[in-house]
Amino acid sequence: MSRSEAPPLPEPLRVPVADSHTHLEMQDATVEEGLARAAAVNVTTVIQVGCDVAGSRWAAETAAAHANVHAAVALHPNEAPRIVHGDPDGRSRQGAREGGGRAALHEALAEIDALAALDHVRGVGETGLDRFRTGPEGMAAQEESFRAHIEIAKRHGKALVIHDREAHADVLRILADAGAPERTVFHCYSGDADMARICADAGYFMSFAGNVTFKNAQPLRDALAVAPMELVLVETDAPFLTPAPYRGRPNAPYLIPVTLRAMAEVKGVDEDTLASAISDNTARAFDY
Repeated sequence: MSRSEAPPLPEPLRVPVADSHTHLEMQDATVEEGLARAAAVNVTTVIQVGCDVAGSRWAAETAAAHANVHAAVALHPNEAPRIVHGDPDGRSRQGAREGGGRAALHEALAEIDALAALDHVRGVGETGLDRFRTGPEGMAAQEESFRAHIEIAKRHGKALVIHDREAHADVLRILADAGAPERTVFHCYSGDADMARICADAGYFMSFAGNVTFKNAQPLRDALAVAPMELVLVETDAPFLTPAPYRGRPNAPYLIPVTLRAMAEVKGVDEDTLASAISDNTARAFDY
């Protein structure tokens, strides 16, 4: 089986659910094909997430054109330092760039602010902190950007969608310090059971991706086990994090049933019960 070959369509879910975090523009299919495949397995809604100004514009346009697509807009935590300091190696999809300083960051944030005001934009994200790809020199820009996104989400009454990579304590600290928006989602939840209890106490949603199915992901399954059912979401983060047994092959919203069934097993509930809860939770989190 080729690693580039798309996995087969899983058995459809009986209860319709939403993919709370996907990147349709990075997937092989057209938007229409991707949505049709998802609908065929009863994944009837997707949240399309922007990572830079251009991607956020595209997310907003795509949501405007499709009733079952909602947009989230933001500068990804690794994008903010690239805007400020430049990206000479061209590690992002935009290629090599010169740094524009804080003025360029403020200009980009103003664009995100304008997009966040649109009705079909339901979230501000993915924003947050990433200690994996950004070194100490980029952390000030990253934190400034994160705090700005928190304010944008609160001002427009939108959900805050958080990318937290190897930065749990600092993300929680900044949320407590700045005051989290009414609806906050930890995308691709990556903390342990102790952090899940902290998130639950704060009322933060925890969205689990395909990596919850990986052999080495017992801490994630432990977190899912203690996460309250009313705060759990499911996502693909497609084309990344394809669930087992398809790990390493392209991910897409139609694979949500694979992850959801694994999650139901961890929660000790049947898939319909979990799907119903997740469907309600996602609508509540993103206010649609």
